[in-house]
Amino acid sequence: MTTDTTVRTEPGGGTNSGRLPLSALLALATAVFITSLTETLPAGVLPAMSSGLGVSESAAGQTVTIYALGTALTAIPLTAATETWRRKKLLLTAMAGFAVANTVTAVSTSFPLTMVARFVAGVAAGVAWALLAGYARRMAPAHLQGKAIAIAMAGIPVALSLGVPAGSFIGKVLSWQIAFWTMTALTVVLLVWIVAVVPDYPGRRAAAGTRMTAALSVPGVRPVLVVTFIYVLAHTILYTYVATFLEHVGMGRSTDIVLLVFGGASLASIWAVGALINRRLRALTVVSTLLVGVAGAVLAVWSDSPLLVYAAVVLWGLGWGGVPTLLQTAAGDAGGETAADAAQAMLVTLWNLAMAGGGVAGGVLLGIFGTTAFPWSVLLLMVPVLLVVLVARTHGFPTERSS
Repeated sequence: MTTDTTVRTEPGGGTNSGRLPLSALLALATAVFITSLTETLPAGVLPAMSSGLGVSESAAGQTVTIYALGTALTAIPLTAATETWRRKKLLLTAMAGFAVANTVTAVSTSFPLTMVARFVAGVAAGVAWALLAGYARRMAPAHLQGKAIAIAMAGIPVALSLGVPAGSFIGKVLSWQIAFWTMTALTVVLLVWIVAVVPDYPGRRAAAGTRMTAALSVPGVRPVLVVTFIYVLAHTILYTYVATFLEHVGMGRSTDIVLLVFGGASLASIWAVGALINRRLRALTVVSTLLVGVAGAVLAVWSDSPLLVYAAVVLWGLGWGGVPTLLQTAAGDAGGETAADAAQAMLVTLWNLAMAGGGVAGGVLLGIFGTTAFPWSVLLLMVPVLLVVLVARTHGFPTERSS
């Protein structure tokens, strides 16, 4: 993955026509959808999955943790090891990894084997996440690169708002194994789709690669990584325990509706970010931070009002939905030609560490302070995020984004 914006004529690319290759970008969005849903699907089928594997629900929940661990541990070394690979070959390999891992999960009756399969899925995710944003950039002309990433990243809120409920429904009506078989089938279709329409790009010569430690010295990379970790940590603390929080405020039966509202607002956010990111990345990041912070404040102070809870969830979705696009774009911009791969790999690693840390931190907060701590933690964590974004006006989140 590079941020090369030289006009070229590549199969299926959008640079030679000045237009976006929509079919290819939707294939990447489907890859993002599969990556996100594979991670979170156990949450939607947890009781049946724990029963089928003969373990407690808390143990079955660790299938999500080990996925994130697989991603966090391998994203950086595998990105470095595969930097010379053709991009299409690497993408196909990563998605094939999902097909294998989900198939093993579907047929396994052994908890240890399932955990191994989930770890492999996390490894595949580490490769995919470090690749996908840069792939989308390379398919688009310079002035549409932000929109291209937004289209690719749309798979995240779709997975969270529609994929998890759909997987849960399939698990209840048929079986949790069928839910994972469905993921395998979708991945096989995607592999054919990628072969047919997604353009190929070369990797980089190993000598041209940038070490991860060297990438940290590139101006702008560190503030983007700091913002990524704190922002994702804040979001994950609340999102992981949103059902618990809603139960506490008397809205437990509305969890699915709340998540649907959140997903709809997230999709709207992605559309807005895609339309404006080329020249407004900094402003959009500031606005998204403020929206999530205000949402945390409303949930902290006025959670006794269902109407205000829904209003806060809308603000939360509007703030969060475009964040993956904003941070992936900021990391690519900050890394530039020499450090884009390294910056993206570190972003993926920190993102998953923050997700794992959010689950742990949320559990600690729940045990000590109760559910009221969740929205307050979001509000408090958004303060350093905002400060870093405001300070990084030259590099990281510049006032003017070069195209």
